[in-house]
Amino acid sequence: MVDKTLKQMQDEVDGYITQFKTGYFSPLGQMARLTEEVGELAREVNHYYGEKPKKASEEAKEIAEELGDLLFVTISMANSLDIDLTHSFNQVMEKFNQRDKNRFERKEN
Repeated sequence: MVDKTLKQMQDEVDGYITQFKTGYFSPLGQMARLTEEVGELAREVNHYYGEKPKKASEEAKEIAEELGDLLFVTISMANSLDIDLTHSFNQVMEKFNQRDKNRFERKEN
């Protein structure tokens, strides 16, 4: 397994999706898929950490798998809207580092 940058992941997803005639879904279709994947992640978290264990008849899935699905759909949506996720990530980290720099108690070194 090779570590990949966000740019490499975006390129890989683009290569996968653009091989099909359908191509990228519309932004609204992407949002529906994103919402669906968040729901599936929530279900798995609830099974592992909540009060609702899986039924014996339910398929075994992992939280990591659901996070991977969510990442794929997020990358697909970013690609379809021509958004550079590396740039977006850097912007949000700058925001958190400025806005929330004194919000939480820091660990002692």
